[in-house]
Amino acid sequence: MNNALNIVVLAKQVPDTRQVGKDAMTAEGTVNRAALPAIFNPEDLHALELALNLKDRLPGTKVHLLTMGPQRAADIIREAMYRGADGGYLLSGREFAGSDTLATSYALACALRKINPDLIVAGRQAIDGDTAQVGPQVAEKLDLPQVTYAEEVVAIGDNTLTIRRRIEAGLEVVECPIPAVITVNGSAPVCRPRHAKRLMHFKSARTASELAADPASFAAKRVAVKPELQIIEWSAADVDPDPTQLGLQGSPTKVKRIENVVFQAKEAKRLSNSDEELETLIQELIAAHTIG
Repeated sequence: MNNALNIVVLAKQVPDTRQVGKDAMTAEGTVNRAALPAIFNPEDLHALELALNLKDRLPGTKVHLLTMGPQRAADIIREAMYRGADGGYLLSGREFAGSDTLATSYALACALRKINPDLIVAGRQAIDGDTAQVGPQVAEKLDLPQVTYAEEVVAIGDNTLTIRRRIEAGLEVVECPIPAVITVNGSAPVCRPRHAKRLMHFKSARTASELAADPASFAAKRVAVKPELQIIEWSAADVDPDPTQLGLQGSPTKVKRIENVVFQAKEAKRLSNSDEELETLIQELIAAHTIG
């Protein structure tokens, strides 16, 4: 393939559920987002690296991030720009609040129809939901072929990509036509670090809402003369959706009950490295159906 690609990476700002402590849940059983730092979803960073690798290999290729969330989600667009992305789109508004995977994928698909990329790349799943549904649902809504559990694009052909993917039994190599949707595993290469020069250049990148909140800021003055620093911000009206398929109204998933389970060790046993004690431990684990 000699042609440059227009690539969109789907990403999400999530609470860092790897740092769960006693205050991570509210009394109502929901995630206490104020108690957890907001981060770039880890597997979406792997997806960003796959897209940036294609940009390195195909001169002229552009990589943009698309995220849906509150205005603070623009932070991960800037983070992507520090690492090599060319820009981003923030889909934000109250109409999207409470979206499950079906409503989320619908809203993203509406935005993607407007962007019309050659390739859509996403992380396999988000750590605050672990459903792995949004990427495949976007592919279905856009009627595009999809490759899941991807680790690497091993070859680039004429309007095709050859992709190595990790499956339960090992590895599989498949050829996929473009346009397509690719979801990327956490076993894929980690994302490159921030580039110091890009950080200095793109730290002033802002959405329209951020500029309106502080129109006299240094960032606002920079964006006025450097249009590449403008992060595109869309509301629901900008992507022409069916309102009944957005937010809570468009989300058939209903949570009946949430339990906050805290595991505690009630007893501990210290073992030596003797064969006799190890054999006794194995017998106890088998008897308790922990193993075997």
